[in-house]
Amino acid sequence: MTESDMQHEAFEPVERLFREQISVQRLHPGASLAVWRAGRLVLDLHAGIADTQQGTPVERDTLFVLFSSTKPLASMAVLQLVERGRIGLDDPLTKCWPEFARNGKDAVTVRHILTHRGGFPETPPLPASRWGDWPAVVAAMEELTPRYAPGSVSAYHAINHGWVCAEIIHRVDGRPFPRYLREEITGPLRMDDTYAGLPDADLARRVARVHATEDAPDFWLGRTMNRLDVLQSITPAANGVSTARDMARFYGALLNGGTLEGESILQPETVALATAVEVDAELDPALGLEMRRGLGFNLGGMGGNNLRFGSRTSERTFGHGGAGTSICWADKDLDAAMVFIPNGFRGDETNVPRARSLSDAVRKACAALASA
Repeated sequence: MTESDMQHEAFEPVERLFREQISVQRLHPGASLAVWRAGRLVLDLHAGIADTQQGTPVERDTLFVLFSSTKPLASMAVLQLVERGRIGLDDPLTKCWPEFARNGKDAVTVRHILTHRGGFPETPPLPASRWGDWPAVVAAMEELTPRYAPGSVSAYHAINHGWVCAEIIHRVDGRPFPRYLREEITGPLRMDDTYAGLPDADLARRVARVHATEDAPDFWLGRTMNRLDVLQSITPAANGVSTARDMARFYGALLNGGTLEGESILQPETVALATAVEVDAELDPALGLEMRRGLGFNLGGMGGNNLRFGSRTSERTFGHGGAGTSICWADKDLDAAMVFIPNGFRGDETNVPRARSLSDAVRKACAALASA
């Protein structure tokens, strides 16, 4: 049996489950799924309906909203500046952003932002119609008053994480975040279909519509991410759009120490730092779950939402999920990564098992190939 035959046989159950979730179980209208293993893309699937109102099918170039799976892009951009000596992990944000000190935030550091220890998890009362007004976003971040003492607890900053990372980039580097992302991360990695802030309204025609499912607990975020003005805003904790194969390239580069096909976005030491345990089995009061975190990533070996990484993982699995939808992970032991981005927004009770079953199937296939 050839290597190609073995690979097809190993991943056939994954593809079957992927298609069953759409056409039989009807867990989401459409989705894309990609697997990176041993330095290359080994699976690239797409199927279903991108927009049920229009009857638009999912195509190979359909873009899907990442929700919080966008966050690692923002975090790794900040870590690039740390690696280059432009800012320190334990520098207070006031070093580059003096106005951020207002209302008791003078002790917040870069490390705190990357580990959700800044102390200000609640999104400010800034309507989505103003998310595209960057001065208003920056002012809203400056006026926040921490709920927790900075550094005292890891409480998930669902939207604020991306806004603060983007302003760090702008203050230290001078480029707006979408341009920095293109020139320093997605461009070098040839992630040509990945954006955090759509540059062209015409691209919105390729973005799959987010659909509420029967158990979606609160669809405000899904509705928000269906808005063109929000997709065009700088909101890199939530509004990224991509394909599964693009995000698989991102995680593939990190599995390879930050380099892909001769292009480097990070040094191996920085990747190791980003994926080492910073927060270990700590109760996150914003999520009500125990979390294990690195610098910008969630780490495996925990329950709750992190079961989307698979039933059995360790801290050597790193990645991030998006609210009600996506999961992206890489496993250093398997030398493999999986990205699954559906357009059906579900509650945790069904979203976690949906992604977990696919992750388990991918892990089984990769393990089988490794032992062949």
